[in-house]
Amino acid sequence: MKVYIAGHRGMVGGAITRRLNARREAGEAIELVTRTSTELDLTDQVAVRDFMAAEKPDVVILAAAKVGGIHANNTYPADFIYENLMIECNVIHQAFAAGVTRLLQLGSSCIYPREAPQPMREDALLTGVLEPTNEPYAIAKIAGIKLCESYNRQHGVDYRSVMPTNLYGPGDNFHPENSHVLPALIRRFHEAAQSGASEVVIWGSGKPRREFLHVDDMAEASLHVLDLPRDVYAAHTEPMLSHINVGSGSDVSIRELAETVAEVTGFTGQITQDASKPDGTMRKLMDVSRLADMGWQAGIGLQDGIRSTYAWFLDQDPAALRAK
Repeated sequence: MKVYIAGHRGMVGGAITRRLNARREAGEAIELVTRTSTELDLTDQVAVRDFMAAEKPDVVILAAAKVGGIHANNTYPADFIYENLMIECNVIHQAFAAGVTRLLQLGSSCIYPREAPQPMREDALLTGVLEPTNEPYAIAKIAGIKLCESYNRQHGVDYRSVMPTNLYGPGDNFHPENSHVLPALIRRFHEAAQSGASEVVIWGSGKPRREFLHVDDMAEASLHVLDLPRDVYAAHTEPMLSHINVGSGSDVSIRELAETVAEVTGFTGQITQDASKPDGTMRKLMDVSRLADMGWQAGIGLQDGIRSTYAWFLDQDPAALRAK
């Protein structure tokens, strides 16, 4: 089986690649196909067409995306909607044109309305207004879901979508401005602990609640969903509601998260909130009952996951982290 992983150097794509390599080493007949962004520009339709036609993979895993936190989404909305739409359109359509019948696309929990009932069920999609701070990115991710559903309906292929909650782990982006909340906090509290700072200021009120999933759990869940027989997957989805939530099923406040990160990094100073900064959506918890019915649940606890992620962070080249 030839598997093309788009975005294999990213956090999620890297975790999936590690899992598939382990399977291959265990004896499964898997051939992995990868390309870096310099080798293959996924926003270039002709380049993607030629690549798919030449490689003819049996399975495509679409883990490539332009991602970032609130600041990045607010600052570069055109980049987020354009690049993600182009990646999805090119990869999904050109995979179909090359005869690929199995595809897994990774989305995001931001597809759901800002005021969606909690925990958010799959059928909350397109029932309300999106969170303004990441609306362009969310619209692109919704388009990806609908692309998969439409190709399934019209052409009878088996294109599936998984919607992860907030992910973290090895390979994350620790940029102080453009990263998501958890890696940003790890870096901020680490630097504060190392410098002996007496205070760390976090954005917003600290009251919003977020769900987090370790990327290794996400990789296992993705492959679990991909491997399900078609009739089993279909039994838990609908033609116009074919995506599956992937999460831990529990959440914490940003304040609680900051306190956990402080403990892990050894910071003993004061934690204060900057209420002038946006909170974003007040709560984002995924309903993962469909995934549980399919036979999978998360196995890495948040504190253990943060500890292992911090250990990975400490092992990295500081110069490389400063550049990210």
